Amino acid sequence: MSAETGTNASDATVWVVEDHARLRATLCEAIGMSVAGDVASFGSCEDALSALGGGTAPAVVVMDLGLPGMSGLEGIRRFKDAAPSAEILVFTVFDDRMNVFQAICAGASGYLLKSEPMERVLSAIREVSQGGSPMTPEIARLVLDRFSKLPSPTSDVGLSDRERDVLRLLADGFTKKELADRLDLSVHTVDNYLRRIYRKLHVNTLGGAVAKALREGLL
Repeated sequence: MSAETGTNASDATVWVVEDHARLRATLCEAIGMSVAGDVASFGSCEDALSALGGGTAPAVVVMDLGLPGMSGLEGIRRFKDAAPSAEILVFTVFDDRMNVFQAICAGASGYLLKSEPMERVLSAIREVSQGGSPMTPEIARLVLDRFSKLPSPTSDVGLSDRERDVLRLLADGFTKKELADRLDLSVHTVDNYLRRIYRKLHVNTLGGAVAKALREGLL
């Protein structure tokens, strides 16, 4: 099924999966004006997933969780299976521990609430497209608290002390800019550290890195 915005899905950099028509239109308009690349929108996961194929994949998917038919949580899993390079940014009203935990485990790269200002949403889309993992400090703390309760066998994957510092501060909800200021680094250097952390832990999201680090006693 083609994108509702009229933009061919194969040309769109950002896909919005949201069943509320007015919010979907508002998001698409704001994204189109503020984020590089075209935007396409879908009212359900089924419609968005049917648009994948032939190499078509967006850079970022803004995903609601409370969708009709297939849930957003299942949609995240399906998207990551079909288009591993797509970054999923959850945008939802659900802030309970279980939804946050399941979304991150499913492969979401960021998690924002619909109460966030639109400028923060647009900033998060830009951030996730550049390899970041935007979350509010409250959501990041939920992730950290939830994973800290998992068994933590000790493992050595070669993280340096500075890489552990970077991961710990990001898990605590610091933005990359705040982290760079705190550690007296450039944001570019923080990005390099984050890429090395992902490579060493064999993950591709901040949530995945925090989960694995906590499970293996690295934090």
